[in-house]
Amino acid sequence: MMGTETWTFASLHLKQDASPTPILDLANERTIRWLLYLDQNQPKVTHSCTSSSEDSHHVTKETRHSPPEGLDPHPPSWAPASEESKHSPESTVHAEGSLPLHDMSEVVPPEVRPKPAVPAKPSHVSQNQTATHGSQGSGVGGQGSGGGSALLGYIGIDTIIEQMRKKTMKTGFDFNIMIVGHSGLGKSTLVNTLFKSQVSRRSTGWSRDDKIPRTVEIKSVAHVIEEGGVKMKLTVIDTPGFGDQINNENCWEPISKYINEQYEKFLKEEVNIARKKRIPDTRVHCCLYFISPTGHSLRQLDLEFMKHLSRVVNIIPVIAKSDTLTPEEKNEFKQRVRKELEICGIEFYPQREFDEDIEDKSDNDKIRDAMPFAVVGSDKEYQVNGKRVLGRKTPWGVVEVENPNHCEFAQLRDFLIRSHLQDLKEVTHNIHYETYRAKRLNANGGLHPVSSSGPGDTQESNL
Repeated sequence: MMGTETWTFASLHLKQDASPTPILDLANERTIRWLLYLDQNQPKVTHSCTSSSEDSHHVTKETRHSPPEGLDPHPPSWAPASEESKHSPESTVHAEGSLPLHDMSEVVPPEVRPKPAVPAKPSHVSQNQTATHGSQGSGVGGQGSGGGSALLGYIGIDTIIEQMRKKTMKTGFDFNIMIVGHSGLGKSTLVNTLFKSQVSRRSTGWSRDDKIPRTVEIKSVAHVIEEGGVKMKLTVIDTPGFGDQINNENCWEPISKYINEQYEKFLKEEVNIARKKRIPDTRVHCCLYFISPTGHSLRQLDLEFMKHLSRVVNIIPVIAKSDTLTPEEKNEFKQRVRKELEICGIEFYPQREFDEDIEDKSDNDKIRDAMPFAVVGSDKEYQVNGKRVLGRKTPWGVVEVENPNHCEFAQLRDFLIRSHLQDLKEVTHNIHYETYRAKRLNANGGLHPVSSSGPGDTQESNL
């Protein structure tokens, strides 16, 4: 910049026709002339402060002079570019390999796409629920790990529960329960009371006058129960007259065989190449073992049966017709039964080893301390204090089945149906069935599935 000094190359007083002076020996005449031309066209720059945070430059342009006659209009390669050429958008002089500048008015702005609409968050979803919880490791975009940040909008992750509910309601549930015990203990009546419908064997043609068979005869009755739009296929497996014969040696084997046969059916369906989309589940999920209300101790037959069956099925012991015991006798009998089961190493459901966390352990400990449940079953209704209740009528009053002060039927129902029904099915599949499956595959050297020979043939394996 010229600044305060006014020295210019014009002081050389060169003339167009003058002969070169000694100073011209340092550079040729063409270079000197270009320097003079650039000096005459140098703009004056003044600085002024404005209210803005940035400095603004006001450039006052002087009259431009055309290059002298005979001067090459193109400057030499080393000559500095003029201030105008630096800022001119129309300049076409650029370095090799760089892109030429164009008029900004010709630049087409990029297409602005509309921002997608964010769905509204339902009223039942709180702000605390719409948050992301970071996992261990470095976050994305510089965000820390382990913390949570609010989402920009409602995503809908919580709807997976509703999707599962709708799909499950369409397919329905399967639950198979086996009842075992001496005749006359009210097994069928209790099952009818549990599900408040005639689901026992008596509804399929059995009568009270039927003779008890000599051997253990197992019969299963299936019913479809619907409540609140939820369908459940309930199968009741009854064992009439179990343990009533003179010789009861190995009398649990027919029941054990039946349970293993259901595992075998399920395994055959699993190993088929083109198996069914939904395999019919006939496996026994729960076995209610009815204990006679003697008030003394368990019989040896009871201990042997539960010891063998607890390895292949979920055993839940119950004291039948507990209204024949006084409250003191009932509590002493329950403690004695728990102690005998513990001494014999018999594990009943829920097993301690299957508690998943502290919360499950706390809930299951309360259930284990209350077992075996002392229950009373009845499918008859009576009028009590202006209400219709299920109960057993005695000379001194009505024993209300669902009254927790009279018996523990309500606890058994809540435990069996309302809180642990799904867990009973999972333990059956993940523990008992997997144990049978592993033993079966190891003994057979691995099952080789066999495809059907025709589209209408039944799929079977080589078991």
